[in-house]
Amino acid sequence: MTAPPIGPARISSAPAPTERLSVLLVEDDDGDALLVEEMLADMPASGDEFTLLRVSTLAAALAHVASIDCVLLDLQLPDATGLSALTALRHHRPGVAVVVLTGQNDTATGVAAVAAGAQDYLGKDQVDGHLLMRAMRYAWERRRAEGAEQQLLQQQLVARENTRLERGLLPTPLLADSKLELSVRYRPGRDGALLGGDFYDTVELADGTVEMIIGDVCGHGPDEAALGVALRIAWRALVLAGLPALDVLATVEQVLQNEQIESLFATACTITIAPDRTTARMTLAGHPPPLLIGDGAATLLPSHALGTPLGVPSRRPRRQTELTLPPGWSLLLYTDGIFEGRTEHGDRLGHDRMAMLAAEELQRLVKPGAALDALIDRVQALNAGPLDDDIALVLLTRQPHGDNR
Repeated sequence: MTAPPIGPARISSAPAPTERLSVLLVEDDDGDALLVEEMLADMPASGDEFTLLRVSTLAAALAHVASIDCVLLDLQLPDATGLSALTALRHHRPGVAVVVLTGQNDTATGVAAVAAGAQDYLGKDQVDGHLLMRAMRYAWERRRAEGAEQQLLQQQLVARENTRLERGLLPTPLLADSKLELSVRYRPGRDGALLGGDFYDTVELADGTVEMIIGDVCGHGPDEAALGVALRIAWRALVLAGLPALDVLATVEQVLQNEQIESLFATACTITIAPDRTTARMTLAGHPPPLLIGDGAATLLPSHALGTPLGVPSRRPRRQTELTLPPGWSLLLYTDGIFEGRTEHGDRLGHDRMAMLAAEELQRLVKPGAALDALIDRVQALNAGPLDDDIALVLLTRQPHGDNR
């Protein structure tokens, strides 16, 4: 029988219900190629459907491998010898399954090929149609399973890395007072992100003083998220070191100026709650003031001492505002993402209406965390969809009887 000319040759078996398998035969010997083609062409309908394309060089194989499921590879080619062809194919298309065709009594080469990344090897003098088909199908299934396992591992690594980053931005509060309950909700504005530019923290010192901060780095990208982490960690370290609140904020501003990649600024609000829980001091650096709830009323704290954002030059010194806390009080700290949305009339929700909605939910629901969820739901319903900006809500509640719900 005359050997077929070198070049592409396609053979298809009868249609079958299994997934179609595209096979690339890389073989420069016409006789060996004809043998493989005839074995596959003579296969009875057995549930395997495939398409075979034959090429004779590595260069031609690389040109076609992008659309191939399995490669039958001879290691002795005009433009590649040994394992170099296998290496080139795997580098060009990492996801393709490869079955190496070896010569007579060349088991060592086949084993070396499997160690180098092939899924299987077959001796040309020992193969038949059934064995060849089974080897191709198993190689493809094995490679697909390996790919799924590798993808799962990568996802797990990314998830663990995101968790580590999230822990840096979303800290574990340091609170020992059983009469205080902290509830937090945090939602980044970026799609698919765990981190945004908003940051917060709460620390109780040895003398019972509670320090709180909430802040917002302008922007929504990964650089802003990283800067928010740096500012939050710097704030906690300085608070634990015992620095006064105004000195802490000034030093955090220096960190911002040293760490920022571009001309970013950040707003911040800090609260210092006295050990007897009846008074507090507030410092604003361009950030909206908290909402104070107690005695059946909800009040936006005064913003007359607003102060300039961190990173914005100013000659005005920041000031602290003295606060009186009623029995059974709650303090809601938040970032502007919660009131930047729209209303049912299409206008901006605004600070005052957001405070009204928050007061309604906090007075209606017993569990503070549920009230924060309800507030976000109501704001998003008015906005007719998710909010674009980051959202951070921090609610500290003083339980009048010490029952830590």
